[in-house]
Amino acid sequence: MCARDNDDTGKKTEHLMRGEEFIDMFRKGQEFTQELLRENERLRFQVIHLEEAMKKKLEAPDSGQAGNASPDLALELAQYEARLGELEARLNEVEAENVDFAQRYIDVEEQNNNLANLYVASYQLHSTLDYEEVLQIILEIIINLIGGEIFAIYLLDEKTNTLNPEACEGVPISEIPRVAVGEGVVGQTVVANESYFNDNPSENLKELYVDPLVCIPLNIKDDVIGSIALFRLLQQKVTFAPVDFELFTLLAGHAATAIFSSRLFTESKRKLTTYQGFLDLLSQ
Repeated sequence: MCARDNDDTGKKTEHLMRGEEFIDMFRKGQEFTQELLRENERLRFQVIHLEEAMKKKLEAPDSGQAGNASPDLALELAQYEARLGELEARLNEVEAENVDFAQRYIDVEEQNNNLANLYVASYQLHSTLDYEEVLQIILEIIINLIGGEIFAIYLLDEKTNTLNPEACEGVPISEIPRVAVGEGVVGQTVVANESYFNDNPSENLKELYVDPLVCIPLNIKDDVIGSIALFRLLQQKVTFAPVDFELFTLLAGHAATAIFSSRLFTESKRKLTTYQGFLDLLSQ
């Protein structure tokens, strides 16, 4: 038992180290991008400084007498003017590049945040074998990362062939109806083992229980153990982002595995406690 505990501790430590390396990689990418932005800004100010120097040269008192100046001075003035035109054109190019680079930085930053969120969600799902904690983690992922306001986690009861609400958010669990496998959108999603997205959801909550905004089957390979039905989004969540669909895919597989493993572990632990109590009674 001690060796197994040490092995589990070692795996957990290794997993944490990998997580820190993963986050550190993103930090280095952010620092490098910010350094490039600073360098770009420095070059931009150099161009502005040169432009001001050219203007001062042109506005010097001697320049007003260019018509009476020697040919060499007139030629030098023309060269200054040409150089100033080049600097202004270059400045416009640098400013356009700055805008484009800033947009790229925003896009990369968003992608990095999305990947980090996916990693954190995956790590959290497999960080515990406590069944109640796993369900709570799934609820928090849907609230914080997807923006769900009202939703439910259904689990399949193979004896009755029904989908029973196991956890929910936004309404009492007693309001969430049980669904027979194959009945309605939730039941059909489990049979088809395919995600469902409603393009024209109803405003009526009770109608959404039958035809939800989103329904994701919880599957382990070809075996479906339940589903997640999303009925309503938070007010500030206008539409789904690309990362949301990645999170749906993650939930379909990783959440199902986490639920199945934690439920099996919890049931085994409960039976072990019962057997141990029975053996203690026999030994008295």
